[in-house]
Parts: sequence; structure tokens; C-alpha cells
Amino acid sequence: MEKVILISVDGLRPDGFLACGNPYIDELMKKAYYTLDGKTVMPSVTLPCHMSLFHSVTPQRHGITTNLYLPMARPINGLFEQLQMRRRTCAMYYGWEPLRDVARPESLKFSEYINAYTEESADTSLTDSALERIRKSKPDFVFLYMVDTDEKGGHDSGWMTQEYLRRVSMAVDNIRRVIEACGDEYSVIITADHGGHDRHHGLDIPEDMTIPMFYIGKRFEAGKQFSGGSILDIAPTVVKLMDADPAPEWEGTAVI
Repeated sequence: MEKVILISVDGLRPDGFLACGNPYIDELMKKAYYTLDGKTVMPSVTLPCHMSLFHSVTPQRHGITTNLYLPMARPINGLFEQLQMRRRTCAMYYGWEPLRDVARPESLKFSEYINAYTEESADTSLTDSALERIRKSKPDFVFLYMVDTDEKGGHDSGWMTQEYLRRVSMAVDNIRRVIEACGDEYSVIITADHGGHDRHHGLDIPEDMTIPMFYIGKRFEAGKQFSGGSILDIAPTVVKLMDADPAPEWEGTAVI
């Protein structure tokens, strides 16, 4: 069984990733099996996209089409629940409070929420907390969610502005810290929920729908770029790495 860290960088456009100027980008692409033209789901909005990421079905299936959570009419087990069934220990560190609903009660062993606007970089503080918990407890699965790129970069300043690119670079710094600290013990998967344009997102246009995905670990071919891929593929990939089972309703395909 592999241990896995999943990192979601909210609102990360692939061209923003390439343009941010962080020197670790070249190293990241050398380490990863990756795509820069993956696809998210419509509506390209944070909660629907993360529900699809964790439940491997489209919003039309899980029923969450806005940033307001509603119980599913036909419940589907998500990634946390499938891992819990195999007694895997799960942790979640997140900077946007509504994201709590991607995990059902009692499916998390550890969690921490920090409001993005209470400090200059909630993402950095959450990365600190996640790394400390990994050092102490070695949970089997860790979900680290970074929101500053979306809130303070995209919505406050605009996608592809200097502030947005600065926030992307800060996210890449945090990703580097995670890989350097944990890459020998954990597979690391990095993705985004959606992109963005101007100061918003949610449309069926390439700027909003195209996301990067990076898979790093001994089961993945380092330095190879692939084309396409879907946000629905991430949960099936995680359960395959962790010797757990996908829910019968899941639609995505593991990339290994």
C-alpha cells in the first residue's frame, strides 16, 4: 500500500503555473507524470469541482452545482469514505470552510481549517500544519487544499495578474516543501479544481475548464507529459495506490 498526499491548488491555470517564474517548476515537471491540459467539470466552481474530485462523478450525478452544499438525493461514497472502509487514516487541511463537506463525519482522523483572510498566507500555515502532522503521525492519506491563489490572487486581483502569479509561486514553494519532506514516503498528487479569467470562473471556456495534474511517486513515470485526463480520475488513482476499492458509481479511471 502507498501513502498519498493530494494537493489541490484552487484556481490554478496551467499557463499561470508556467508563467509564475518559480525556479522549482522545471524540477517538478522532471519528477512528475503530468498533464497541462486536464479537464475539470461544469460548473467550474469550487465546491462542485471538489465534490467531483472526491466522488468521481459529474455534478449532474452528485447534485452539487453551486458553492452551497446540499445532501445527495442518491448518496455516493467519496474517497474519504472508501479509504475509511479499509481503515486508512485520513487528514485534511483546508482554507475554505465549505470544503468540509467533501468528507462525511467520522471519516477524518485529523483536520484543520484556517480562514484565508486571517493571515497573509493561510496556504503556508496549512502546509506547516500538514507537515507537522505527517512528521508526528504518518497518516495514510493527507488532503492539503490551498485557496490563496483563488481568493487573493484570482478573485481579488484577477487571473494572470502579477498578484495572481505571485500567489501561484507561493503555492509552488509549498508544494516543494511537501515533496522534499515527504516524497520518499508518500506519493504526491497535485491538481486544481478549475482555472479562471478576469476576476471570476464558472464558464465552459478553456481558461476556466483546463487544469494541470501532476502524479509523483514510484508508480508513475517521471518526466513524462501526457495529454488530457480528467479530475474524475484522481479518486480512482488514489484508491488504487492505497489498495482500497472505488465506489461502484465512480466514473473516472486510474492513471496507473
